Amino acid sequence: MDRVSAMPVEIERTESDEARAVDPVPDVPWITIVHNDPVNLMSYVTYVFQSYFGYSKEKAKKLMLDVHHKGRAVVSRGSREEMERDVQAMHGYGLWATLRKER
Repeated sequence: MDRVSAMPVEIERTESDEARAVDPVPDVPWITIVHNDPVNLMSYVTYVFQSYFGYSKEKAKKLMLDVHHKGRAVVSRGSREEMERDVQAMHGYGLWATLRKER
């Protein structure tokens, strides 16, 4: 074997190659869905949406009514990790929530 060919070779990367390697495309969008349940009061669900997500009373009430009348509502969008956190938070409040990739 030739000693010259066994030597390591430096690979020069362009700035765009480095940017792609460092900044992967985020895995978005994912959504958090809150489902209707027979346990929680509508006022409580509205309170949870206001306190956790910081939604206005009007937006929280609209989402709560979607949950009540349609059986579910999309309450947040973002990366998978963020939506997993939101689902866990909703479970902590006693709400039934799931996440899925937005279509």
